[in-house]
Amino acid sequence: METYLVTGANRGIGLAYCQQLQARGDAVIAVCRQISPELESLGVQLEAGIELSEQSSIDELVRRLDGCPLDGVILNAGILHSMGLEDLDAEAIRRQFEVNALAPLLLARALVPQMPQGSKLALMTSRMGSIDDNSSGGSYGYRMSKVALNIAGKSLAIDLKPRGIAVAILHPGLVRTGMIRFNPSGVDPSDAVQGLLARIDALTLETSGSFWHANGQVLPW
Repeated sequence: METYLVTGANRGIGLAYCQQLQARGDAVIAVCRQISPELESLGVQLEAGIELSEQSSIDELVRRLDGCPLDGVILNAGILHSMGLEDLDAEAIRRQFEVNALAPLLLARALVPQMPQGSKLALMTSRMGSIDDNSSGGSYGYRMSKVALNIAGKSLAIDLKPRGIAVAILHPGLVRTGMIRFNPSGVDPSDAVQGLLARIDALTLETSGSFWHANGQVLPW
């Protein structure tokens, strides 16, 4: 049995991660701001009231974990504010950088001392953070924050390799969650997470720092 920490665990992709990890026999530490009934019903370890964009909250989470070894850390929490060139919102862009890029980096740094050799760090990003793949424009804050997360993940892969920690940078595909208003064209979160866990399970130090689609496709930067 391995121990996985999952952020943004109360719904959508994060909840599906918790469900599938628990079902296969892993211990789960579910981190979120607010507990959902679906998450509470799993009976996993809950660490609620955590606002990952605040350093004091990250410090509180580390204190609660009390040095518990983490075999896997899945940094899934994120936000999306849609905007085009005509309706740019500088504050919303800053907020997306704080939540989508800076918070995962700061949390990863804080948790590294609890991650033994052979552990894995997964960053949930988006294909919208691919510069080469951008053919539709717009979505400025979200795209920019995910590009920042991607480069942070690549640097983490290099910096953590001597510690024996591998890093996956993962795009889940179009997933039917509240973030995209349950777009009917999206796949179910459980289906996306099956592919995402396959990528995490197959991750090695040799493949660390790659940018993958849940289906195994290597995505362009």
